Amino acid sequence: MEEFVGKIWHRYINDRAIKEYPEARVDLDDIRHAAAIMFRSLGGEGGLRIDNATELDHGARRSILQRIAGTGSKIQLAWRDEESLRLPGAIALFQDKSLNRDLYLWLAALATSSHATAENVSHGWLADNCKGAAQLLQRWPGMHKRYRRLVEAHLQQRPQIDALPKAERLQEEAIVRALKNPENYANSGYSESAPPAAKHPPQPVPLWLHPEPPQTSAAVAASRSDPDDAEAPASRKKEDQQQKRRKAERVDMPEGKEGLLAFRLESLFSWSEFVNVDRTTEDDDDDDAQRTADDMDMISVARDNQPAASKVRFDLDLPADEYDDIRLGEGIPLPEWDYKQQQLVKDYCAIQPMLAREAEAIPLPPKLRAQARKLRSQFEMLRPQRHWFSRQQEGTELDLDSYLSHLTDRKLGRFSSDAAVYRECRNSTRDLACLLLADLSLSTDAYVNDDERVIDTIRDSLFLFSEALSATGDPFALYGFSSRHRDHVRFNLIKNFAESYNEHVRGRINAIKPGYYTRIGAAIRQSSKILASQQAAQKILLILTDGKPNDLDKYEGRYGIEDTRMAILEAQEMGLQPFCVTIDTEAKDYLPYLFGSRSWILVRDAAELPRKLPMLYARLTH
Repeated sequence: MEEFVGKIWHRYINDRAIKEYPEARVDLDDIRHAAAIMFRSLGGEGGLRIDNATELDHGARRSILQRIAGTGSKIQLAWRDEESLRLPGAIALFQDKSLNRDLYLWLAALATSSHATAENVSHGWLADNCKGAAQLLQRWPGMHKRYRRLVEAHLQQRPQIDALPKAERLQEEAIVRALKNPENYANSGYSESAPPAAKHPPQPVPLWLHPEPPQTSAAVAASRSDPDDAEAPASRKKEDQQQKRRKAERVDMPEGKEGLLAFRLESLFSWSEFVNVDRTTEDDDDDDAQRTADDMDMISVARDNQPAASKVRFDLDLPADEYDDIRLGEGIPLPEWDYKQQQLVKDYCAIQPMLAREAEAIPLPPKLRAQARKLRSQFEMLRPQRHWFSRQQEGTELDLDSYLSHLTDRKLGRFSSDAAVYRECRNSTRDLACLLLADLSLSTDAYVNDDERVIDTIRDSLFLFSEALSATGDPFALYGFSSRHRDHVRFNLIKNFAESYNEHVRGRINAIKPGYYTRIGAAIRQSSKILASQQAAQKILLILTDGKPNDLDKYEGRYGIEDTRMAILEAQEMGLQPFCVTIDTEAKDYLPYLFGSRSWILVRDAAELPRKLPMLYARLTH
């Protein structure tokens, strides 16, 4: 009975304490595409991805019902950093669903203002948001109507000014004035940039950007410097679709040598209070790690003194020359795009052409022969053949159908002096060339099922792709790539345009193996040079990958994305047609920015890649 009454009481209090409208809720996943279009169309940087914001403690005064229910202490506010635009995971602030949707679009638009960038000198939370809103409304007057509707609806939700203590009342009055007339406030200088201090901060303003965005660059840099995570397996699934960025602090790692730690249980107030407990990582139970992290306002990050990272670095060292693939030449210097400097840095990378050392000539693997025969019979129909072309002005034979139609037209008075009454037999040609660039990075060593790894599916794809194109007679080349720092981008030669597809090429395909990291920009530039030298009307650069660009140095995150995009734009300027085939389930977050909306495809089941790749090529060249 007590439990039953308690549930009723809990539901009653929460219904009155939570000031949201679930029936009008709009999720970020539903508006992400529209918000991205709004952000980029108003001048936002294309390389920024849209992610979930962090739910943080705002510290403002709460009502007595909120304190009883234990709610209303956290809020998600928007902000932007160097690599992402952070928006709330869901908005249900207004009873009208269209207002919640408009709030997403307003926040995306506000983030494009110069006062939202990290490089801008901050004059305070209130001043920066007013300046940004005024700048936005001045540049895009069409936003006025949406902004006024949001302000009117939000002002009805803000606390009654007369009921607040004096200091908080002055804060609230400044915020209300700024919301109603951001242009006037922005033009008045910075005299009101910071409301007077009070016991509690003012109530959050969801129409503005975060006053103190979480600073996580150190934690992110530390995590990215760990080679264990540099190449995540392709089969790894996101444990939480609604990922959040959190505050972090650097602490020392417990040494695990101090023995028993005695403490009283009542002294442990909360999970968010970090205690440097002397307990080694082997004792941790990770079953509820995600749940525990969700309840934390700040996560403490420390470097583990376990030898795993050192072991991975040792494994990724280049093998001795007698065991490594054969190097072809001294290397080829190539530029790389630095988006921060907005310039192409000359001779920044070095491409190292490689040839497999242990590549023995082999026949086609037996498991692929039946499928290869089917593909060859299908693709042989694409081979150039002789066809009759009717209704020609000149030709070798009289086209009887066209001639009879011409005579009929003359009898009806529709005479034409240019009578197309001939036909001619000509060769239909396929004037195209294709270069396939395969990602051979460390992540291809992950398993896609109980029997096959990603590298196995890539190998089978190259076999069947080559069988299909050899049937059409189209000139094609095969290369693979991986990298270890900028000065060693491995460019594996599998088949060049001058070679015919034979048992020696099959031996090189069979010899491919997982390499290192994914410095894809340099590999695309080298492939573009090779493909551009071909004499063909249509030149297709087909890129096969399983993850985002990365390397051991700064080629990570937005830097790698921007360099890859620039390499693709350079390829397009050379008259090439880049197209990407990926098995990365997160590809939709970055590939549209790299290749556009129609020049990439996601193969969700990696095991289906060998079957789908040749058919994709047939559609591209139809």
